[in-house]
Amino acid sequence: MNADRNLGKIARSLAVLAAVAAVTYAGKRLIPVNATTVAFAYFLLVLTVASTWGFVEALVASVSSALVFNFFFLPPFGTLTIWDPENWVALFSFLATALVAGRLSANAEQRARDAMERQRDLERLYTFSRAILLIEGGEPFPRQLARRLVETFGFSAAVLYDRRRDHFYREGPAEFDGMEDQLRDSARQGATFTDPARLRVITSVRLGSQPIASLALQGVLMPDSMLQGIANLVAIGLERAAAQDLAHQVEAARQSEQLRTTLIDAMAHEFKTPLTSIKAATTSLLATPGLAADTRSELITIADEESDRLKDLIDNAIEMARLDTSRIEVELQECQVDALVREVVASMHHEIEQRTVQIVVEGQPPVIPLDRRLMKLAIKQLLDNALKYSPASSAVRIRVRQANQAVQVELTDQGKGIPEPEQKRIFERFYRSHSARRQVPGSGLGLTIAHSIARAHGGELSVASRPGETTFCLTLPAAPKGEAIERRANSRG
Repeated sequence: MNADRNLGKIARSLAVLAAVAAVTYAGKRLIPVNATTVAFAYFLLVLTVASTWGFVEALVASVSSALVFNFFFLPPFGTLTIWDPENWVALFSFLATALVAGRLSANAEQRARDAMERQRDLERLYTFSRAILLIEGGEPFPRQLARRLVETFGFSAAVLYDRRRDHFYREGPAEFDGMEDQLRDSARQGATFTDPARLRVITSVRLGSQPIASLALQGVLMPDSMLQGIANLVAIGLERAAAQDLAHQVEAARQSEQLRTTLIDAMAHEFKTPLTSIKAATTSLLATPGLAADTRSELITIADEESDRLKDLIDNAIEMARLDTSRIEVELQECQVDALVREVVASMHHEIEQRTVQIVVEGQPPVIPLDRRLMKLAIKQLLDNALKYSPASSAVRIRVRQANQAVQVELTDQGKGIPEPEQKRIFERFYRSHSARRQVPGSGLGLTIAHSIARAHGGELSVASRPGETTFCLTLPAAPKGEAIERRANSRG
């Protein structure tokens, strides 16, 4: 690079000599003029060269102009001797004025270039700051920071050492190895290392007075102020990433606590009904030993049935927690879907009570591999949802049919319907509309669990709703590959 710069200066100096020769020839041969006019022309040439190229070229122009002015335009002509002392004064005045003007013009040009360079540096710092704000998830945040550095400032290599993670993040087309010890020292002690020959610099990244990382850059040597600006922006970016990580951890903890709380609330609410019936039956038996045999048998039957219901509730609650927090393991066996639906309806006779539940089977749906326990839980969640959110006097229709290469289970109720904006969120965990929260108790997990079970089987759960009618459609592949389903389910876990 230095050789190219020197060659450029030589070429410009030769161009200056050619320009001086041209002015001399014009003043001597083409348009003969007096010495004052020629001196003014040389002076303008020196100013032009100084403002265009710099002081070195202006010095060449000044000296060469003074020499040829003396040789051709001051007596005795054709020599470098000056007879008249006034001409000596004029010559040195011309030379001094030309040099001073050239120096001033060169300084002004250099200040202009410095101002433009500072403006460009500020623009690049602004671009880098915007890039930090636009960094999203996916790759580690420090790696994206290093990449933005290379892209914005044109470094051939950049290495960011994050002291908190004790990890190096490398970016750029050039190799930049063997600097780990220096990067660690810089991050611990705040030291700076510079290698001008290789255009390398290592600087600490501080948050306040505390070093939190270090940065190694190669390919472009930056002024200290610029380097410090880059380090400050990197510190802000790393702190922003740390704040985001902390926010994610807090949100995960909050959701975990919310899950625990809602499960406990849901179980407490659901357990009250069978426990109340059991307690009433046993209290009557204990308080009245002489009850008739029929009455005693009826009370014992109630206690036994409610005990079974309580056991189912406990099993379902445990299953709900397992599905939401662990992986779904699907154990497949050949099942008749319509028979499975009837089993679920029969098991929910207490919830159904006087309600009408119509089961419509179209044709002869094929036998398909399912996890009986999980699928019954999914259908139960859908039926329980339909019973809760529809009038007690209305019927719930369950339709089982084959559609192309799938079996569909559709549950239709005659409730108020689900607004279209809420239909997109209804399968989100804990999501419940404000009106539902006030009218119907629940945890907001039932539909999420049913949706997860459907996906674990390679199927889908969708909803279509309008005022007065809502239909949940559970679609299951007629011949899914069991191994693929198990892998998919485990990966979701």
